[in-house]
Amino acid sequence: MSATNRFYAARLAGTTVFDPLGDAVGRVRDVVVLPRARSARAVGLVVEVPGKRRVFLPMTRITAIDIGQVIISGVLNVRRFEKRRAEQLVIGDLLDRVVTLTDGTGEATVEDVALDRSRHGDWDLARLHVRRLKRGRSLSKLMAGRGEQLTVTPSEVSGLFGSSAEQSAALLLASYEDLNAADMADIFQELDPKRRTELAAELSDDRLADVLEELPEDTRVELVTTLEASRAADVLEVMDPDDAADVVQELPDGVAQQLLGLMEPEEAEDVRRLLAYDEYTAGGLMTTEPLIVAPETPVAHCLAMISREELSPAHASVVHVCRSPLETPTGRMLGIVHFQHLLRERPDRPVGEIVDLDRQVLPPSAPLSEVTREMATYNLVSIPVCDEEGRLLGAVTVDDVLDHVLPEDWREQDEVVPTTTGQIDLGQIARGMGAQDHARTERTTNDTGSTENTEG
Repeated sequence: MSATNRFYAARLAGTTVFDPLGDAVGRVRDVVVLPRARSARAVGLVVEVPGKRRVFLPMTRITAIDIGQVIISGVLNVRRFEKRRAEQLVIGDLLDRVVTLTDGTGEATVEDVALDRSRHGDWDLARLHVRRLKRGRSLSKLMAGRGEQLTVTPSEVSGLFGSSAEQSAALLLASYEDLNAADMADIFQELDPKRRTELAAELSDDRLADVLEELPEDTRVELVTTLEASRAADVLEVMDPDDAADVVQELPDGVAQQLLGLMEPEEAEDVRRLLAYDEYTAGGLMTTEPLIVAPETPVAHCLAMISREELSPAHASVVHVCRSPLETPTGRMLGIVHFQHLLRERPDRPVGEIVDLDRQVLPPSAPLSEVTREMATYNLVSIPVCDEEGRLLGAVTVDDVLDHVLPEDWREQDEVVPTTTGQIDLGQIARGMGAQDHARTERTTNDTGSTENTEG
């Protein structure tokens, strides 16, 4: 992610931010951190773009931090930056803060903060450069610049992140930070609604989005409707479009339309496209953001795409080779290439030469029973969805299928009765889905082409 494994916040201020084409898009003004039990993790940078507008740049969008430059992937979201309740600004909040040294030798002021990159790719607050306050003088704090300089770890000071009350909220989040999203969702369900809302306010948008995907429908709706509308829209934007569509579909119509209106137009359009399909069809199940490449793309580039940490194994299992445009709906899809096939080819070979032409494709109207049957028959973890003209609309992955074929309350069940084989037989599920399709809630299509729930 970066050309260096450490940066200093005060020194990074004013650094130019460049897009992938080498064009300057802004300058770094601050670093946003999320306090943890013994330290803090950087979640993004505050970048000032032309017009003196300050926007948020997630750390996951940064490809390199080096002397005099920060390089990002894609483009900046120009929505004005607003600090979340649990977040701290290193320059705005932490520099010049008076902290107490835990060795009992007195107080010091923070002059700079060093952040190190961990082996997981996170940027953690690792060192504090502080200046000891003079002791025994009434104006000691004003004379801090004359004291001894020290380098300490965050655990060697207290009071870095504010009052005890402020730190207790951060510590609550820190006690859960190592849990995966599914386990965090279990914690959420055990909390009372007020505490649940407080914990949601402490989570980053990415983390909260992951948790929402794991919550039962009623809890998910309750939580989203308690968020500020702008925050809820931000969370929906970072979700995969199919997951965001699932959430929006569960909300009251007025709330759903309000949130779609607050989302970035491109993100909202993807969600609206999915809402036009019945939930229990290939179109309703698919993600509109599968991996798509042009036929002339080299194998090495495809391997770099599938190696991205944020991709789920199912999404990273294949790349879809299509004619331009390369965003859904694409030009004609030529075929797919499995990642194992990519590993066996030379890096410079164009992927168009190795496409699998004998692939399984579904129309968006295919019912859930057909989707599960095709995936079980051909042992697939992902299957493309194309229109009548052969354009790629999206892809259905096995995790989305399981979410829809398991009982609706499966997340709330305390125990699971094992099968004789210890495995889920997708073929058996598919054979039983025909009857279930008729029992699903009926849906009608309105004049705009979107779908509405009706009582059956």
